[in-house]
Amino acid sequence: MKSAADFLDRGLAMTTPHPLGERIVKAEGCWLETASGERLFDLVSGIGVSNLGHGHPAIREALHAQVDQHLHVMVYGEYAQAAQDRAAQVLLSTLEGTDLEAVYFVNSGTEAIEGAMKLARRVTGRTEIFGVIGGYHGATFGALSLSTPSHRRNAFLPLLPDVHHLRFAEESELERITEKTAAVVVETVQGDAGIRPVPEAHLKALKARCRELGALLILDEIQCGLGRTGHVHAFEAAGVVPDVLVLGKALGGGMPIGAFVASVDHMKALREAPKLGHITTFGGHPMACAAAAAYLTELKKLDLSVVRAQGESWKAALDAHPRVVEVRGGGHFIGVDLEGPEQVAELVHAARRKGLILFWFLSRPQGFRIAPPLNAQPAELEAALAHLLEALDEVKG
Repeated sequence: MKSAADFLDRGLAMTTPHPLGERIVKAEGCWLETASGERLFDLVSGIGVSNLGHGHPAIREALHAQVDQHLHVMVYGEYAQAAQDRAAQVLLSTLEGTDLEAVYFVNSGTEAIEGAMKLARRVTGRTEIFGVIGGYHGATFGALSLSTPSHRRNAFLPLLPDVHHLRFAEESELERITEKTAAVVVETVQGDAGIRPVPEAHLKALKARCRELGALLILDEIQCGLGRTGHVHAFEAAGVVPDVLVLGKALGGGMPIGAFVASVDHMKALREAPKLGHITTFGGHPMACAAAAAYLTELKKLDLSVVRAQGESWKAALDAHPRVVEVRGGGHFIGVDLEGPEQVAELVHAARRKGLILFWFLSRPQGFRIAPPLNAQPAELEAALAHLLEALDEVKG
C-alpha cells in the first residue's frame, strides 16, 4: 500500500491513509495492467462500475462515434440530443410493463439519490423520509442523511432534518411509516453493509405499506442493479416495482452517470412550481449517455441465468472453506465474512500476490466483496476462484 502522502505529493486530495496505490496503465476485459507489467484479475469491477469488464468494444465504439459528433452543448433538459434519446429508450425497454416510464439522467448515483428525494417531497408534499439501517447512498448531505448513522456520517452533523431510519427487515418498523412520510429509500440489496438482500416478503410488505399511506418506495439499485445480481434489475427477483428506481455505477459502462426513473406523472412535478425543480449542467452528458446506451444494449444480450448459476457455484465453494463465516448475495454480487477485519486485510494482500483484486466493505470490515464482470469467461472465473481459495488457505485463524 502507498501512503496518503504519495497522493498529496502528486497534488491529489486523499480519501484514506492507506490507499491501494496501484498505478494502472491499461485495463481490458477483466484485467488491469500495472506500471510494472503485472496483470491483475478484477474481482470487484471497479466497485460495480465495469459490469462488462474494462474497455468493452461496443462501448468504446459508441464513445468514438459520439466524440466526433459533439460533447456538451447545453444544460440538461433544453436541447434534444440523440445520445440521451438512445439511452432513455434502451433503459426504459428494460422496464416495460411497469409505470417506470421517464428517466432523469444525472452525473452519479449520489446525485440520482438527491433528485429522487426532491421528487418524493415534491410529489407528496411531505417532508419525512426514511432510510434503512445498513444503507449507504452516497456522500452528499442528502444521501449521507439517508445512510446509516456511523462515525463517518456523524462527523458531518447536523444533516437533513426529518430523515429517519428503519431497522433492516423488521416488520414492526412498518408502523413508523405514516401519512407524514414522503418516501422510504432502501437498497434492494444492501451493498456496503456486506451485500444483504432485503427479504422478498419484507419488500412486498414495505411496498404495500407505502401504497396504503401514499408514500413513495424508492429502490436504490446503484450497486446491485443492471445485471449484477443475475437480473437486469434486482427488484425483479421479488416482483416488487418501486415508485422511483435509482441507478448509477454500471449504467455508464465505465463513464460517470446516474439516473432516477419514475412515472411520467411523477416526473412532471419537477418542471414547474418551481420551474427547474431539479437541474444539472452535465447530467445526461452525451458521452456518458452514448456509453450507457451501448452498455444496456450489450447487457440485454447476456444470458443472466448463467450469472446466477455461477454465483451459486462460487457461494457453495466459499461457504465450504473453513475460514469463511458467512456468504450472502447472488449472481456476481457476493459478500463473504471472515472472523474479523484482520483476516480480511490479510486475505486482500494474499489475493493480490496471486494476481487478484479484492476489496472490503467500509461498514462491514469483517467482510469482503466479490463482483467480477458479468461477461467474464468461465475459464477466467474458474482460475480466479482457485486462486481465491488458495489465498483463503493462507489466512491465519
